[in-house]
Amino acid sequence: MYRQQRGGEIRFSGRELRDLGAAWLALGIAFTFFFRRDVAFGLLGATGQFPLDTAVVTLVISMGTVGVGFLLHELAHKIVAIRFGRVAEFRADYTMLALAIGLGLAGFLFAAPGAVYHAGREVTPRQNGLIAVAGPITNLLLAAVFFPLVVVAPDGVLLQAGQLGVSVNLILAAFNMLPFGPLDGRTVIGWSILVFALVFTVSAVLAVWAVLFVGFGL
Repeated sequence: MYRQQRGGEIRFSGRELRDLGAAWLALGIAFTFFFRRDVAFGLLGATGQFPLDTAVVTLVISMGTVGVGFLLHELAHKIVAIRFGRVAEFRADYTMLALAIGLGLAGFLFAAPGAVYHAGREVTPRQNGLIAVAGPITNLLLAAVFFPLVVVAPDGVLLQAGQLGVSVNLILAAFNMLPFGPLDGRTVIGWSILVFALVFTVSAVLAVWAVLFVGFGL
């Protein structure tokens, strides 16, 4: 199913690159429709005009914040899995991507772009937990990267990107640390309750703070 990565080398198959690109673009489109209803209504013909400039700017911001947050989250899983001797590749879920775009157009938000699947060498519960927690921690780090824009950027595109980048990445971290279903939190709590409690608490508190005081900028 996957091409072997030798010696911990990070490699991408052609299919994986296509899946990453499709997920990145689809997420940008879905969030553009959700955050800018004038773009969605214009596309549907409800307003009689399509705000092309607004659509392009919002798409770029969404792909550079939301899209990057989702994809780097998944790539963090891949990198750590390969570090532990696993074979790992991202696979997009095209049904869920189409659903995300359709729901975004209708004014709802749901995104499950795909996942990194890994197999091969057996890993310990600790290693499996580290593979899982790498995604949420990456989102926390990305929020820190975007935060200076919230503080220093003037009103405009950079401030909007900072607000969206901070809020979405913190929400992604908190959501993925929920200990249910296929989410990362379930794997992490199976390894270490202490690590789970620390990462989940920090993510959840910061996510609430971001929603209340940072906003989404669009």
